[in-house]
Amino acid sequence: MKLLFICTHNRCRSILYEAIASQRGAGSLEAASAGSAPVDAVHPLTLRYLAERGYQTTGLQSQSWEDLAAFNPDRVVTVCDSAAGEACPLWMGEIEKNHWGLPDPSRAEGDAATFRSAFMAVMDRIESKVDDWVREIES
Repeated sequence: MKLLFICTHNRCRSILYEAIASQRGAGSLEAASAGSAPVDAVHPLTLRYLAERGYQTTGLQSQSWEDLAAFNPDRVVTVCDSAAGEACPLWMGEIEKNHWGLPDPSRAEGDAATFRSAFMAVMDRIESKVDDWVREIES
């Protein structure tokens, strides 16, 4: 199953979903991520904490959903509330769409430990969701 994870800026949550789904769902899932208004770079803490947990970060980039029209996903998943409310590009047509919103850990307030805790909590939830989905697909 091909999944496209979307958030507005494609710099944190959608990148986390892409990296985790690609690795934990290998063989069952193919994942990509994009944004409706992407920024220049992936948030550095996103890359740091993915690497810390053993996820591949090479090739992760903030990109427009228009750049992924040829990806042809089976399902589009919005991961932030603002992206969930946006009109999707026409090329998405009748593709199944879901919303799996999570708080943005890059917007946590506090010291380094607070940011780390926020990222780890979000990554735990993503891992659980991806594992559930893989079990569904494989059963």
